[in-house]
Amino acid sequence: MRTSRISQDTTRALNATTSLTPSRSARLTRSALAQFSLGAGAAAAAAALGSGEGDIEDTIPARGVEKRKRSASVAAARGGVKKEEDGDKPAKREDVSDSELSSAPSSSATPPPARNARRQPVKRIKRSPPPASSSAGAAGPENWERIYDLVMKMRTDGVAADAAVDTMGCHTLAQDDASPRDQRFQTLISLMMSSQTKDTTNYVVMQKLYNELPSATPGGKPGLNLENILAVAPERLNELIWAVGFHNNKTKYIKSAAEILRDLHGGDIPDTAEGLMSLPGVGPKMAYLCLSAAWGKVEGIGVDVHVHRITNLWGWHGRGGTKGPEETRAKLESWVPKEKWAEINWMLVGFGQTICMSEKGRRRCGECEVGLEGLCREADRGKVRAGRERRARVERDGAREALRIEYEEKKEEGKKGEESKEGKVEEAKVNGVKEELASEEVMESVEKKEENEVNGIKEEVVNGVEIKGQGEEAEKKAIKEESKD
Repeated sequence: MRTSRISQDTTRALNATTSLTPSRSARLTRSALAQFSLGAGAAAAAAALGSGEGDIEDTIPARGVEKRKRSASVAAARGGVKKEEDGDKPAKREDVSDSELSSAPSSSATPPPARNARRQPVKRIKRSPPPASSSAGAAGPENWERIYDLVMKMRTDGVAADAAVDTMGCHTLAQDDASPRDQRFQTLISLMMSSQTKDTTNYVVMQKLYNELPSATPGGKPGLNLENILAVAPERLNELIWAVGFHNNKTKYIKSAAEILRDLHGGDIPDTAEGLMSLPGVGPKMAYLCLSAAWGKVEGIGVDVHVHRITNLWGWHGRGGTKGPEETRAKLESWVPKEKWAEINWMLVGFGQTICMSEKGRRRCGECEVGLEGLCREADRGKVRAGRERRARVERDGAREALRIEYEEKKEEGKKGEESKEGKVEEAKVNGVKEELASEEVMESVEKKEENEVNGIKEEVVNGVEIKGQGEEAEKKAIKEESKD
């Protein structure tokens, strides 16, 4: 039977496949048949097979092989491959890596939240004062009393004296000539403006309110009181207090608080922490400080940034410290004696303004008694060492100076003693001179007598000499005359 040319070419191509590697024969045969089934020319197929360059799979899309490889890896990872409903469609999970497959959640797992879920607004809880803590039976940190005493000494007559809070603090800004009600209101306003504001700036703004806040009635007295705050326009009030921090918000708070005081409190400020904290812009720190300064009531510790920062620097709140002022207040009130609650804010605020600043580079650790005694764990060691050396040098110089002064004093006393002694000696000399003069007069008279006698003797002698000079006969004659007598 005669065979067609196509059959012969097919036979030749099939025979050519037998010379290839047996392990690849099946795949190459199928590939070759696929090549022919796609309508490729017989000559091109024979040339491709006979050249031996590359692989036949390079001329065919590798999707099928990749599918088999990925299916095998998926089977190894999951123990099986999901069956496809349509063989023409690729597996849906082919583009997932093995690690992702191995960690993929099971069908029973909770589905993840939607990516575009709407964010819920933060729920605001109405603030209420925490219950007052009791200091009974609570033990404070080690050495806290020594630290407290050192800081108090520095604040009263040491390097931390005369801080800004001493003369410009909120407790000092109420006008002396104002009524008690207006003084309490002024104290509240000064505290509301003090947050995020230096005492010096707050002082200047308060003086501006005293002098420039317009009167509520024509011809009335300008100044800071409830009626004038209620009547002033918000824009004008904002202009007056623009120098304080967050003056826009504080303008709103002050106006709202004034209306609440007028409507709910009879025009005066509340005398409880709860009432003060119900006012906008007033928190626990302001409430407790206002109670102390305006009403003389001590119900809690006013904890500001200085108190919170410094007590944590000293490690007074244990390992990890406290996260905020309210936690600090609760910790302090648990062991600080109540008689110190009113003064601890003043003490630490002034200490933070003069010695222990918030910027580490500005701290005067070399002059701080707490650091010099090694009681501050955050003290700058270099500054402390320099401070100790300076103090030792001053003490040495002071000791020398003390010795020198003592020596000079003794020397001065010696000079005074000598001068007084010399005066006595001079007086004695004067007396002595008088005595001498007196004795000299006596001596002169005596000497005169003696001299006369001497002269007389001389004269006698002279006469005698003269007599003797006349000869022995005259002398014998004189003796005879004397014997006769």
